[in-house]
Amino acid sequence: MSTLSQQHIVSHDEEHATMTKSKIWKVFFVLLFITVIEFIIALAIPTAVVPKGLKNFVYIILTLLKAFYIVAFFMHLKFEKKLLKAAIVVPFVFILYFVVLMLTEGGYLQKYLNW
Repeated sequence: MSTLSQQHIVSHDEEHATMTKSKIWKVFFVLLFITVIEFIIALAIPTAVVPKGLKNFVYIILTLLKAFYIVAFFMHLKFEKKLLKAAIVVPFVFILYFVVLMLTEGGYLQKYLNW
């Protein structure tokens, strides 16, 4: 194995070595806190106090934040190169865009064509 590839492996291992037990526990408690907030929003706060649309919006934001933590730390994406991150995030953005586009079109068809 060449010296260059050995250096790459060592630096890659060093980057992953920064994920210590204390950081894992910190991420765990952040995820636990977000989950508790989600349960409070979903079950404890009545719709009369906070509108359902606002509850759903906050719930979706918190769920996306949890997904970020899971992907970044437990799937080690936080430690990868920027190009790999872009290769994963860009298709997700397009898929999200198409989902929103299809929901908009579905609402249009239902409203104006009486489907």
